[in-house]
Amino acid sequence: MEATDEQLMLAYAAGDAAAFESLYARHRGGLYRFVLRGIKERAIAEELFQEIWMRVIEARHRYAPQARFSTWLYTIAHNRMVDHWRKRGLAAVRLARDDPADPAPAEPVAAPGREPQRQAEANEQLERLGRALQVLPPAQREAFLMREEGGLSAAEIAAATGSNEEAVKSRLRYAVAKLREALDG
Repeated sequence: MEATDEQLMLAYAAGDAAAFESLYARHRGGLYRFVLRGIKERAIAEELFQEIWMRVIEARHRYAPQARFSTWLYTIAHNRMVDHWRKRGLAAVRLARDDPADPAPAEPVAAPGREPQRQAEANEQLERLGRALQVLPPAQREAFLMREEGGLSAAEIAAATGSNEEAVKSRLRYAVAKLREALDG
């Protein structure tokens, strides 16, 4: 049986470096995409991504599994992004729009042998989804990405963002409805 994230973090705190490597491998893609979609400039997003993992490393001896590891990780990410925007003079997290010329990594790739027409349709659908994500209000986009990229529940998103669960559920409902409308239209 594979170790849970919480077990891996506790093992890492006890000195097992391989446990950290496993955690990093599990969460790097989703966390990176979350940060990249929240910060307009790739270089800054990469720097913040590294800072988030440094904070995980620094906090390993204080870690207590009171919630899922992913909730704890995305709370660190959310707080680090808030700090970033505050330093820039903004009072709250403002998730930046994706740059169409600089697409997010790890987008789904069509399987080999797919028909060109189906590939074109899939690419068009991905582009519509990307544009729809760009125009979501920041709080809705953040909640949606935490759920989709981080696998967090509404309660965990609320804990990570300092919001309440009902507000998060509402943000998720509106985000999903707007995304569906954009994809169906």
